[in-house]
Amino acid sequence: MVLFRSRIKWIALLVLILSVGSLLVHLSITKSSSVQLASYARGTLWQDFDSLSGAKDFRNKHLWRPVKSLETLQPYANPRNSYPAPSSTNNGFIYAKIFGGFDKIRSSICDLVTISRLLNATLIIPELQESLRSKGISNKFKSFSYLYDEEQFISFLKNDVIIAKTLPESLKAARKRNEFPLFKPKNSASPKFYLEDVLPKLKKAGVIGLVVSDGGCLQSTLPASMPELQRLRCRVAFHALQLRSEIQLLGKKMVDRLRKSGQPFLAYHPGLVRDKLAYHGCAELFQDLHSELIQYRRAQMIKQKVISEELIVDSHLRRDNGLCPLMPEEVGILLKALGYSQKAIIYLAGSEMFGGQRVLIPLRAMFPNLVDRTSLCSTEELSELVGPETPLPENIYEMPPRKSDKQLKEEWNKAGPRPRPLPPPPERPIYQHEKEGWYGWLTENDTEPTPSPMDLRYQAHRLLWDALDFVVSVEADVFLPGFNNDGSGLPEFSSLVMGQRLYERPSSRTYRLDRKVIQQLFNITREDMYHPNRNWTVRVREHLNSSLGESGLIRQSMLSKPRSFLSHPLPECSCRTSPLEESRQTRSDDGRFLYGGEDECPKWMKSAGVEKSKTDDSDQPDYEHDLLTEQSETEEEFAKSKVASAFDQDEEWDPND
Repeated sequence: MVLFRSRIKWIALLVLILSVGSLLVHLSITKSSSVQLASYARGTLWQDFDSLSGAKDFRNKHLWRPVKSLETLQPYANPRNSYPAPSSTNNGFIYAKIFGGFDKIRSSICDLVTISRLLNATLIIPELQESLRSKGISNKFKSFSYLYDEEQFISFLKNDVIIAKTLPESLKAARKRNEFPLFKPKNSASPKFYLEDVLPKLKKAGVIGLVVSDGGCLQSTLPASMPELQRLRCRVAFHALQLRSEIQLLGKKMVDRLRKSGQPFLAYHPGLVRDKLAYHGCAELFQDLHSELIQYRRAQMIKQKVISEELIVDSHLRRDNGLCPLMPEEVGILLKALGYSQKAIIYLAGSEMFGGQRVLIPLRAMFPNLVDRTSLCSTEELSELVGPETPLPENIYEMPPRKSDKQLKEEWNKAGPRPRPLPPPPERPIYQHEKEGWYGWLTENDTEPTPSPMDLRYQAHRLLWDALDFVVSVEADVFLPGFNNDGSGLPEFSSLVMGQRLYERPSSRTYRLDRKVIQQLFNITREDMYHPNRNWTVRVREHLNSSLGESGLIRQSMLSKPRSFLSHPLPECSCRTSPLEESRQTRSDDGRFLYGGEDECPKWMKSAGVEKSKTDDSDQPDYEHDLLTEQSETEEEFAKSKVASAFDQDEEWDPND
């Protein structure tokens, strides 16, 4: 018996020694692996995209092909009629201050050039306040040149508008003394307003100033007698406004890295911006802290009379009416329904992601190859883009002074007649992560603090991040917006990307979905979104595929163009290599073309297009070969398709599993 017990002790000791040894080995392996992984993620994540995306997966190549019905459209923004060059003896100078982010800046500059042509005035290079307000940013780039190439801007538009870098020295002092008329036009200002109200003061003073804060200063839809001014907007946006060379080069590198594996990629812009969410009342779609932040901003907008609605609204009803963005989880389900593979590369665009990484968890579970600029660029590359900057003190959170026992007793004694409520429970501790976030003020104050110098610098940096995302999104094989046509009347990133893609490559695959229809479909299967039936998947496919072609363009022309011309520059800024049948042309009630109406392309463009198509056919990328026919799948083919049953076959993409 004693011998048996001693054997058990030796066996137990041996097992303990082996367990400790195994634990040490695993710890050493984990430590070395984590160091290697961190080094890999820091510097070489983008160098080997094959390991990220796995083996090439080109099932469903039709999901990446161009839209054949739009291939006859070509970009053509040249003047059609007599178009005199600007004269050096004009009515005076226009200087402007532009407030807002990347999308507002781009739209506002186009309007300013158009107004300068309308008033026969010299435009001074606009001042971008988002970069000027930031202290200590790089001296290499000032205001306009922080984003755009000044020389390209001036030289390209020399036959349209005279542009100067600064006011003449003799007028600078008078501007500092505010001696010149200053206007703050709305983005719906008409040409009549400028011709009747602004032009007389311009002729009298010789200089006027414009403060542009609404993302524009001229109405989107101009009279039918001004088609050349609309084409001027296109020349500014799509040709003259070239990002500075450093941004273009890094953007091209990012596109090359995305395509290094030979696989196409999709760009997705969620549109989760705090101001937009507050404007439409989408607070209930988020949780806790983020809902409070949205409601606080909405209360500010009501106080400023930006909106005239109640503070608390039914966010779910707003979502069902298409007034709230599609959440990343919903976008992932739509892409799965379309048949995109789990290995598809998705580029996440947008410098602001309200809700943080938490809202991306379901999408990342469905599509692990979800990347953004931080995945594709090293820290050094992004720092070089920003340029040398003066160091600023970090935002240090300071706790409010603690109340003394005497103060607490005085408050208790002043609490009013008895019976009094019990004293409040002791305050819970404020954790470090709550103090350091940009939202940390919510834990202690009811008022949002004014932006610190570091906050202003981050806002300037966002211009650069949006510019990089713009380059990648325009070049993407597929683009899907999360929140375009929001109805606010302000320009937004997704619409500008869609307009640029429609101008440069009309046949590129751009989804122009109707969020109201999509939400109606989601309401059918919201209780079991990860396992919808086949009929639901068919309906989703039908809607999204139809949004790529004529019906999507007609809807875009009706909803988006009246608010932002650059989001839909057809038919003014395009032509067709072969005329469109009259039966396919669509007009609105006021006679405006919703689809069709483009001029026929010049002969030189047709011949160049033929040569280009021959070249393109011989140099097709791998994923363009063996495309499926354009006819939609039959019920039988759909049932046999591997992708059609992806919801039932793929057990890995449900994040709840």
